[in-house]
Amino acid sequence: MDAHDVNRVRATLALFVADVFASVPRKDQRAKSDCYLRGLMTDGRRKSIQPMAERLPDGNEQNL
Repeated sequence: MDAHDVNRVRATLALFVADVFASVPRKDQRAKSDCYLRGLMTDGRRKSIQPMAERLPDGNEQNL
């Protein structure tokens, strides 16, 4: 899945993220969960934090 495909389903993904991460107590962690899941969904061989942060336009290694 490339970045264009992820953007196409972003609204649906936002609803999913809100539901799945509702139990996370800290608001700042819930806010970054969308970016983290998009990083997992996009193309790329490595799914660790650093490569995902590099692939995402709003990716920040420290926040992920």
